[in-house]
Amino acid sequence: MNDSLVVPEATIRNTVGDGAVPRMGVVEQRWETDPIPVEEVESRAVSATYDLDFSDTPKGGEVAIGAGSRGIANLAAIVRGVVSGVREQGYDPFVFPAMGSHGGATAEGQRDKLNTLGVTEESVGCEIRATMEVETVGETPDRGVPVFADANAVAADAIVMVNRIKPHTDFSGEVESGLSKMLVIGMGKQRGAKMAHDWAVDWSLRNMLPEIAELLLERLPVAGGVAIVEDEHDDTTLIEGVPASGFLKRERELLEMAHDRMPKLPFDDLDVLVVDQIGKDISGQGMDTNVTGRRHFTINEPEPESPEVKRIYLRGLTEKTKGNAMGMGQADFVHQDVKANLDWPKAVINAITASTVRGVRLPPVVENDRAGLLGALGTIGPVAGDEARVLRVTDTMRLERCYASAPLIEDARERDDLRVVTEPEELEFDGSGEFAAPSPDL
Repeated sequence: MNDSLVVPEATIRNTVGDGAVPRMGVVEQRWETDPIPVEEVESRAVSATYDLDFSDTPKGGEVAIGAGSRGIANLAAIVRGVVSGVREQGYDPFVFPAMGSHGGATAEGQRDKLNTLGVTEESVGCEIRATMEVETVGETPDRGVPVFADANAVAADAIVMVNRIKPHTDFSGEVESGLSKMLVIGMGKQRGAKMAHDWAVDWSLRNMLPEIAELLLERLPVAGGVAIVEDEHDDTTLIEGVPASGFLKRERELLEMAHDRMPKLPFDDLDVLVVDQIGKDISGQGMDTNVTGRRHFTINEPEPESPEVKRIYLRGLTEKTKGNAMGMGQADFVHQDVKANLDWPKAVINAITASTVRGVRLPPVVENDRAGLLGALGTIGPVAGDEARVLRVTDTMRLERCYASAPLIEDARERDDLRVVTEPEELEFDGSGEFAAPSPDL
């Protein structure tokens, strides 16, 4: 082994000994879901636009539709439905990227980003206007923070945001990731995103977003937003038109629903959590902090109350994250594949922009899975390996099926929301010391 940063399995074994590793079975979470049928998604989005407030919009007027958040199921169909609904009501819609500094902070990059999300002029049926130019809308009353908005959106007769409501990975508040965040940061483009993340260190996004959102609602012709909530399987479960008059109140209510519907770990008390992959396609922080319970890399933000996880071992990166290992700083050990596939500039630029540089700290790098698991088990205190509460998940988005150690399997038998799929068996490694079993939920 030539890389001096990679710790060999032999070194780990010499340090912690050849302790027992847990027997592992499979548990499945039982979720009651009621997703919108895919064939009805577009028509539901059309209907949602009739709940927006276009009373001050002249007939034939231009309506700017903001979109651009990644990972939303059926996004193209939803945006297409919003475009159709706006047009049915007698207005002229266009789509603009509302994604802050994403796409390399260039107009073409943001257009390309929309394209990767399936949002093209052909797929949604209207023009896409991409620019990084912004207008200064005003400034906050107490702190004098400048507020920016996309120049094309400001020039329109009405503005509509399309976004998913979900818990944010960096902070907890009355509104988190959703319509207000898209107004403030997404529509603010690179200048607005930089302003928000700079001030978040002192002011906190949980306080900033509502105040700036109210200013934008007051100064700009925002007709409202089309809110999306997804279930535990990341399927669309709600599409709702939220008029500007009830913007913040309704978003708070929908956030509570999203909290209830987001997938979570099946156990709150773990000795070791093994995560097969992280990536920007999984979460803005690589692995969702609402799932792992770790938010220590964000200044001025409290940790989630649960779960309690002593050690996290990270095995790899998704292909779609393209080397951006944002979030690896949550882990205590990482497989050498994480380092081998790491794009340092991409990860660091992301971390600086979001003011979460601790999130890209490189944890101890180990040679293989056996070394990672032994290292984690060797640092959890006086707990025998075969008695440890160990959970292995694919990532923090796919949590329906998980590998669970014998103590967790016993807990699962007593719960109606869990099903034991397979009984605990000896944990197998291949000839290279890697887990023989595939990811649990792929």
